[in-house]
Amino acid sequence: MIKDESTLNVMVETVQKFVKERLIPFEEQCSENDEIPHEIIDEMRELGLFGLSIPEEYDGLGLTLEEEINVVLELCQASPIFRSVIGTNVGIGALGIVIDGTEEQKKKYLPKLASGEIIGSFALTEPDAGSDAASLRTSAVKDGDHYVLNGTKRFITNAPEASVFTVFARTNPDIKGAGGISAFLVDKGTPGLSLGRNEKKMGQWGGHVCDVILDNCRVPASAIIGEKEGVGFKTAMKVLDKSRTHIAAVCVGAATRILDEALRYAVDRKQFNKPIADFQLIQAMLADSKAEIYAARCMVLETARKYDLKKNISTESSCSKLFASEMVCRVADRAVQILGGSGYIRDYAVERFYRDVRLFRLYEGTSQIQQLIIARNMIKDVS
Repeated sequence: MIKDESTLNVMVETVQKFVKERLIPFEEQCSENDEIPHEIIDEMRELGLFGLSIPEEYDGLGLTLEEEINVVLELCQASPIFRSVIGTNVGIGALGIVIDGTEEQKKKYLPKLASGEIIGSFALTEPDAGSDAASLRTSAVKDGDHYVLNGTKRFITNAPEASVFTVFARTNPDIKGAGGISAFLVDKGTPGLSLGRNEKKMGQWGGHVCDVILDNCRVPASAIIGEKEGVGFKTAMKVLDKSRTHIAAVCVGAATRILDEALRYAVDRKQFNKPIADFQLIQAMLADSKAEIYAARCMVLETARKYDLKKNISTESSCSKLFASEMVCRVADRAVQILGGSGYIRDYAVERFYRDVRLFRLYEGTSQIQQLIIARNMIKDVS
């Protein structure tokens, strides 16, 4: 749902210009240095990009999901690392507070998240609990009007920069599944909270992940999101329904850029005295990529519209994330093939994107988890 088309168009055009003039020229530097320059992050703050999805009453832009998707489709035609720095504030690092937080929690955190003054992080995955998130072992034992948290969270995006962590822990050990899990807001600097080393990743250099370690980390009972024990997993699933749609849009944006790089190369590169774009097998790869990007874009926008109409999008968000994340990897693979040897060389953006986009099939639910969600929802509908 688009509330104000003219305002949205201005923002989209502004982001397009920002991507072209500021982000793309910095891509190689960010990757080489494994760091996004502070001046770029400051410019992203000024544009309001950290607060795209945060309601206006808490100083965000309050975009609908469809409006957010339109912005993301443009932003993500630059390297995915730029989206990564705002991604947790726009998505999983703030959505739990937006959806289920108390008014006091919203007032405390959301304005700072919207401005980019602080970074949020979503600490769900553990060394032995990835796809099976309901089996997490991090414990939260009540002690008076506090809880004591113990456990380790793994591969936590933006943890090195985060000021507040949404930590999922088991408050009721007698309930083995999702029902015993609560979501806590834990501030950086809380005694007992520490970070592991930055992981050395395959791609998306410039975006950082590490372990979050909780060792007798003591937090007040008021730190539970919504101040309701035992509903943390439900909060996580509501967050992921929306954020998976966002990630699908990220994939479409990245695929659009990759195809543009491949097309330009195919038009310029000559073999047998003519551009390789004239060869039908090259055309087939270009056409397949274009068709798949268009299909994914339609899926994402339709899912966003349903979300804005307050409809259940569990199946649609998983369909979008599954198709788009698999699609962008196919597009990247074809692009490397079109560039030939050059596609394997780091001087070309296609090589970097090929590594960067592989992550999308893994986080916020692997492709296989999306398949299970889709199939289970289908079966439930006819049961």
